[in-house]
Amino acid sequence: MTQVTERGTRLPGAPRAGARRRSPAAAACVVGGAVAAGLGLGFLAVLVIVLWISSPYPDSGPGGALHLAAGLWLLAHGTELLRYETLSGVPAPVGVTPLLLVALPVLLLRRAARLGGASDEEDEEVLPATAVFSAVLCGYLAVGALATVYAAGGPMPADPISAAWHVPLVAVPAAAGGVWGAKGRPLGPLPNWLPGGLRRGFVRPRYALALRAGAGGALVLLGGGALLVGASLTWHGAQVQASFLSLTGVWSGRFAVLLLSIALIPNAMVWGAAYALGPGFALGGEVTATPLGFAGAPALPRFPLLEALPAAGPGTPLTWAAAGVPVVAGLAVGWFAVRRAREVSYGETALTAALGALVCGLVTAGLAAASAGPLGSRRLAEFGPVWWATGAAAFGWTLALAVPVAVGVHAWRYRPAEGPVAVDADTPVDDGWHDSGVREIRWEAMRRASGALVPEMMAEPVAPPVVAAPVAAAAAAAAAAVPAAAAPAGRARRAVTVVSGLDLGAVAPPLAPPLAPPSAPPIPPVVGVRVLARRKPPA
Repeated sequence: MTQVTERGTRLPGAPRAGARRRSPAAAACVVGGAVAAGLGLGFLAVLVIVLWISSPYPDSGPGGALHLAAGLWLLAHGTELLRYETLSGVPAPVGVTPLLLVALPVLLLRRAARLGGASDEEDEEVLPATAVFSAVLCGYLAVGALATVYAAGGPMPADPISAAWHVPLVAVPAAAGGVWGAKGRPLGPLPNWLPGGLRRGFVRPRYALALRAGAGGALVLLGGGALLVGASLTWHGAQVQASFLSLTGVWSGRFAVLLLSIALIPNAMVWGAAYALGPGFALGGEVTATPLGFAGAPALPRFPLLEALPAAGPGTPLTWAAAGVPVVAGLAVGWFAVRRAREVSYGETALTAALGALVCGLVTAGLAAASAGPLGSRRLAEFGPVWWATGAAAFGWTLALAVPVAVGVHAWRYRPAEGPVAVDADTPVDDGWHDSGVREIRWEAMRRASGALVPEMMAEPVAPPVVAAPVAAAAAAAAAAVPAAAAPAGRARRAVTVVSGLDLGAVAPPLAPPLAPPSAPPIPPVVGVRVLARRKPPA
């Protein structure tokens, strides 16, 4: 005890003003972002290496395959690649991003941010959302910068300027979504640095409904585009198969073409939606495919998905039928824009539908911009839908249909209820069910069909006629016969109310005597019982 008191316990000293506290949680978040980028690069590197090994005529060594994998990882973020091996010798940009490939970095980075913002133990350090977001993003962007430098020595280097803003453009929303999911997806107030009108308007249910309606309309457009692409691929099945088989004769090359076609299916869905909306999509050389047809011979490379394009020339009723897709999208926006509240006015419903149409137009424009891009420097410099024309067409179609549909649905859903018609008490009611004997006839038919299970219908008792005048006169005579002195002094005379129509002579039927509880059966006497003496046990 003396040793313990003499030695004492050292207390932690106050931190110095210039010292900085290093957080292991922040370092873990940085490492998590770097690992997410590394996993994406590793997946593409393994895929490219496998295809390079299985190819019978590899153009370069494993170093070239790894450089190509880094370029594909940057292409998944929307970065333009430069292809130097062209017939003209002019570098040709490759900017069409397979939208399915974008899901790889988005999911990995979102998972890293969600794990960095979550805490499994109570004593574990929990960083604020902004710190987790910044740390994960720093680690991811650091690996992205290294990948850009590494891809510069490959066959298809990345454009540094394009990579400088495309990689953060994909990484920032993915990291923000992961942190938001880790914090429980809160829908609290917006930050104070935003304008007050925007913060107050964000909490209104109008904008949540508009987002839902706009997202529903965009999904309907994408579904319609997928339907058009599938129908066109089926219609041109022979051409698609011939193009797939003619590109390469080895299974590794065909497998690579199949993977690229699958990765471009979301792009084809967006192109189909743009085609149904009217603006269509550019095919290079100032040639645009629309439902009204297209003229000219576009310079297209041989590819299975491109063989599904409609035939050149004017449109047909079959291509005009694609206009049904935006019609259904407008109906969907109008349906989802109606609030389930009776106090909402028609103007509020129409405004919500208009905002939903605006959201649908913005989402469609963003998807059109992401699905298009250049495939060359001359005739293929514009390839895919024009984003502003596609967004404007989506907004126009949905606005023209969503507003009247929303108002109509609101009027039909909250129409006044039709209650029963008020009937005057003095008006006789024609009750044919009880007066015409239909009930008795059906009851008799049921009784005959069921045998003795259904009893006979008893006739309703008829009350004897009561004369009101004699009763009233007798009551008045009885009241007059009572002398006034019979009433006790000081007590007021009680008023008597005579009600006509009562049968005062009717006597209530006697109540049936209560049933006696069943008695228990008597216990028979016991005869012939012998009482035996108890024997003592032997000692």
